[in-house]
Amino acid sequence: MDVDREFRRLAWCVAHLLRHAPDAVTAGLLRRLDPATRRYLARDQYLPGAAVTLLLREGSDEDRRTVARNPHVLGRPLPGLPGPVRYAARPGPPPELRRQLGPGPLTGPDLVGVLRRHGRRRPRTALDVLTLPHELDPELLLAEQAREPLPPGAVEALLLVGRLPRTVCLALLDTRAQHTDGPAWHRPAVRAVRMGLLTPDELAAHVAPARRALLLADLHVSAGLRWALPELAEMRSAVHRLLRPALGDDLRLWARLRRAAPGFPGTLPDLAAAVVAGRATEAAGSDAEQQDDVEQDDIDQDDVEQDTDTAAAVRRAVEALAPAPPRPLGSVDRELALASLAVPNAMGDLAEDVRWVRACLDRGVLTGEDVVRHKAPAAWALDEDHWLGVVDHPDRHDRPAAVLAARAEADRLLDAALGRDPDAWWQAARALPDFPGTLPELLAAVTEGTDVGR
Repeated sequence: MDVDREFRRLAWCVAHLLRHAPDAVTAGLLRRLDPATRRYLARDQYLPGAAVTLLLREGSDEDRRTVARNPHVLGRPLPGLPGPVRYAARPGPPPELRRQLGPGPLTGPDLVGVLRRHGRRRPRTALDVLTLPHELDPELLLAEQAREPLPPGAVEALLLVGRLPRTVCLALLDTRAQHTDGPAWHRPAVRAVRMGLLTPDELAAHVAPARRALLLADLHVSAGLRWALPELAEMRSAVHRLLRPALGDDLRLWARLRRAAPGFPGTLPDLAAAVVAGRATEAAGSDAEQQDDVEQDDIDQDDVEQDTDTAAAVRRAVEALAPAPPRPLGSVDRELALASLAVPNAMGDLAEDVRWVRACLDRGVLTGEDVVRHKAPAAWALDEDHWLGVVDHPDRHDRPAAVLAARAEADRLLDAALGRDPDAWWQAARALPDFPGTLPELLAAVTEGTDVGR
């Protein structure tokens, strides 16, 4: 037996399961790994962002060194976009900014005022300011953020170089005192996850107002700092984990969420609780009434148009997250395609299998959910490379709808079968490398306690 190969295969399967696991389960699985498997996991190309964050936060020095040498983790920002290393290599503030700010050091209130002036869009100038001597008081930051949220460029700069406690990082993403969203509102949230400061679960639970958490799960940004496809799938999983226990598959509750989300000021867990209790429409309505009290001269037409666009985007995000209606019975082609998924290498060659699945997806014969439920073995169903192939694309796959649908279905199946029990997840991870059946069959074997090797 090739022991090294066994460690690598187990690490590969654990990495695929961690894509769908909540933070508590991820931490529990990481603690159960032996040193060799843990080392291979930290080097795995499929290592999800939440696992990276927890390894950097709670792991050993060896874990941090291994993660730092993982080229797939270092390459998580899309090609050509600046990261912390490129920002740190900047020559420093220009002479005119130095003359404007004086020799320093900048006191806390002065620093906040300068960051407000120079952090409207991108973090470059705010980072230059933070290279000057200054006093950074976390308590003052929290008070200023609660009074009037800092602009996104300033928040992103503080996340990049501030070395702030996690509580302060989370508080900087609470912008409920701000009534409109600027074009760069999403950058601090993406940066916090990409730097390993926060996990998607923490982001979904603490971002305020709730509409921003929903928009982060359906973020459509064509340029600049944005989610890669695996990161977007992780964010959707985190939002689903918050909403699914409260709303379930009740389309009436999801419709109520869609109406209430644009104007709700609190976090996403607060919104879900308000929706279930029937208070969400009242909260949104009271917020709208406050807006009506503003004098007409103070209303900016651009802000009105932006609020309208934001409300439409939030409704689209909720529709993308809501459970889809049952699919009608398919044709003979669909039944044959589903049967073929259960046969590994049904076409006799992996490349031909990939071409066939892609053609079925393009024709609407199969969906991502079908692949996850019916493809065998289960480990191949969880790995999109085995049924979509790898293309020359920053996100590895050129059919994002199928990937997101497959991830969402795997989330639902694993959550329904394993819940938040790390022992059950660990049993599934141990069985996954050699299990010949589909993912539902694996989960049934784990939950029923039958022989998962059969």
